[in-house]
Amino acid sequence: MKKWEVSKINKELAKELAFECDVDPFVAMIAASRGYDDPALLEEFLSDEPMFSDPFSLTDIENAVACINEAIENDELISVYGDYDCDGVTATALLYSYLIKRGARVVCRIPDRFSEGYGMNKTAVEELHSKGVNLIVTVDNGISCFDEVAFANSLGIKVVVTDHHLPPESLPDAVAVVDPHRADDYSEFKDICGVGVAFNLVCALEGAEPEEMIEEYGDLVALGTIGDVMPLISVNRSFVRLGIKRILSGERMGISALMKIAGIDSAAFSSSRVAFGLVPRINAAGRMGSALRAFKLLVTEDEQEAYDLAKEIGEENSLRQQIEKNILDEAIAIIENEKLYLQRVIVVSGENWHHGIVGIVASRICETYGKPTIVLSIDGDLAHGSGRSIEGFSLYECINSAADYTEKFGGHELAAGVTVKKENIDVFACSVNNYARTIKPIVPVLKLDCKLNPVALSLDLFDELNVLQPFGTGNNVPIFGLCGVKIDKISSVAGGKHLKLSFSKNNVSFQAMLFSCSEEAFAFKLDDVLDIAVILDAGTFNGKRYLSIIIKDYRISGINDDDLAQQIADYDDFYALVPRNYDNIAPSREECAVVYKHISRGTVSARAVEQFFMNELGLAKVKIIIDIFVELGLLCRDNNEVETLRVNSGGGKVDLENSSILKRARG
Repeated sequence: MKKWEVSKINKELAKELAFECDVDPFVAMIAASRGYDDPALLEEFLSDEPMFSDPFSLTDIENAVACINEAIENDELISVYGDYDCDGVTATALLYSYLIKRGARVVCRIPDRFSEGYGMNKTAVEELHSKGVNLIVTVDNGISCFDEVAFANSLGIKVVVTDHHLPPESLPDAVAVVDPHRADDYSEFKDICGVGVAFNLVCALEGAEPEEMIEEYGDLVALGTIGDVMPLISVNRSFVRLGIKRILSGERMGISALMKIAGIDSAAFSSSRVAFGLVPRINAAGRMGSALRAFKLLVTEDEQEAYDLAKEIGEENSLRQQIEKNILDEAIAIIENEKLYLQRVIVVSGENWHHGIVGIVASRICETYGKPTIVLSIDGDLAHGSGRSIEGFSLYECINSAADYTEKFGGHELAAGVTVKKENIDVFACSVNNYARTIKPIVPVLKLDCKLNPVALSLDLFDELNVLQPFGTGNNVPIFGLCGVKIDKISSVAGGKHLKLSFSKNNVSFQAMLFSCSEEAFAFKLDDVLDIAVILDAGTFNGKRYLSIIIKDYRISGINDDDLAQQIADYDDFYALVPRNYDNIAPSREECAVVYKHISRGTVSARAVEQFFMNELGLAKVKIIIDIFVELGLLCRDNNEVETLRVNSGGGKVDLENSSILKRARG
């Protein structure tokens, strides 16, 4: 369950902006709620004119240019040292392609995710030295590689670092260190990723304007920017908008082949298609084996090689998806059996889970339970893991509080990596939860741009909203709340994998898709009245366009979001053993009887019971009642595709007063 927050809207201001900027009032309203509340700001945001920073505003870039140009002129062997994710691979491909075009002698080096890990390492430096490399240029890494840079220096290898990660207090002893987050960097826009920094370097090397160079390298910059989840504002907005045009030109064989393998229709291509269709496949190469295959795909000029590599990477992505599902199923079974979902931070571990996939699994679990999650893969005496968090809870600070029980860790607020000894997993989990108990529970939030009357839904509305493209982090796809809509029909599609739902309100009928949900997993029935959160898309059938409405969240109608947030926090506090009064969620015998009677009619989903009684009793109290019944053996809780509840036919009469949960709730 998430708290729904509707953006604050100033309709009068929106009207003024619409008039001043000659845009649809609805577009102006959404843009204003996102901070573009001044005509100049809005016109700049919506402008087709490219917005780029001066590459030479990046500190140390002149030294980097001089060093690289000297190496090219002296016919020295240059190594582009990249990374195995989408940002690192595209940055490697971009700089490599440019240097080859300049006639340089170049080799590229992308470390192996499993045997080498992120960043430079001394073994790789030694290997490059043996090949006669005179200069290493890092992309998307290097800012913290003090020992490795020093080692390269000792071998007579010059190093130029280009990175975008936050630097430590001091910098590596490289010829040049180009990073927009340097304390002494005064470039105007700093939220560019590794490929963005590499692009600026190439512009500086060529002595050309970014507007000129984007025509050749925009596709790679767009891929990496979206892949690294950069905010799609300002410079990044130009990167992606112009990069998508380059992708659609079909001039880069590898990307065209990957689109074909992924079944992506160029007619409906967008930043979302990049994020969900191309980026996972680029990342799969590094997650499932060598990222060099993705690099080769992006630089090849051979059509057959491009197709073969795209096919291989596509198959790897399918395998990744299956392994991800297997690990996720195992992890959720452990979470449910050990009731880890009652913890403030979920820490779940398993033997030999795929290191390249645990981060994705952590993200899925975090989304499922609405709690920060760390997934650990045990391999021998060590457990390597990855974590994901929810907005407002710093996972980095949380892990840092348990640093005594880690071997190494790193990351930021919403994502982190960590290594712990197998013997320390339990104490590590205890420590991070002790930290989490010291701060107020964080409730997951779904942000709605506005509430809509279904009569406003149309293709024209979708087309008007497209002026806000490209969508992504920092400029999300608009989400609308459709409240008080009645379910008229429930239909399974795609062999039961998805649902097509028919709704109506005030004599207006419409259909919406709910993906990855079967009829068994759906908590509602015909004539139930829901609030649904949706995004809009467009499809084509028999040459005709139609509006597609996609459900992102749904719930029983009439929920008070402030009350819901408090209920979630109350339930969380109760099981986190926060000392306080819980009279507000302690159920009476009568309330327990009403819920039991409802469940005793047959097997029902836990979510359906929670939603049915939510407005009457409150979410926390309903969940407590269910927990009491399970504790006393009155109910069985089954977890397959969906959590279901059924009366235990073998159970006899029990006394509610024997429930330890009820006793504790009553203080």
